[in-house]
Amino acid sequence: MPTLWDRKTRTIVNNESSEIIRMFNTAFAGLVAPTPDLYPADLRAEIDAINTYVYKRINNGVYRCGFAKTQGAYAEAFARLFEGLDTIEARLARSRYLCGDRITEADWRLFPTLVRFDAVYHGHFKCNLRRIADYPNLSNYTRELYQVPGIAATVDIAKFKEGYYRFQPALNPSGIVPIGPIVDFAVPHDRARLRAAA
Repeated sequence: MPTLWDRKTRTIVNNESSEIIRMFNTAFAGLVAPTPDLYPADLRAEIDAINTYVYKRINNGVYRCGFAKTQGAYAEAFARLFEGLDTIEARLARSRYLCGDRITEADWRLFPTLVRFDAVYHGHFKCNLRRIADYPNLSNYTRELYQVPGIAATVDIAKFKEGYYRFQPALNPSGIVPIGPIVDFAVPHDRARLRAAA
């Protein structure tokens, strides 16, 4: 769970990821070197619409599959999840990032689900129609985001698997953590074929 912690007062400032990303976008501007604006005014309506779609269909969609209590609920969540992935795959066929030619918060809000998908959600949450590796645009896009300086250090597939498989006994009573799959996000991507902002 993401948590913004104030070390001086030893208290939680916020634990809602969508709010934390906005705080980091502006609240610390005077304390750090200039960084790209991930929520630019001219794209806010589009970013908000994509965030809502991605959250409902994909980010929360994997959990709705994994924790479904009935076959019907699972089937409905499964269909919505893969419809969402198919829609984003098509969008990324014509656009380098979710909102055009620059990375925005919409990209970073989708990234954690994509980077965990093949190693965790595909098997553990029964989201197994296709892997992200089976989507040409989504897989290359995920690798491009992973290869942004500083991001790879935040991704630990072994820890992701450990956290999900070992500590969710309702879904995995044995606690066995799978050895595979091997996912290499450092493989070159092809996203440069779609023009990016300078």
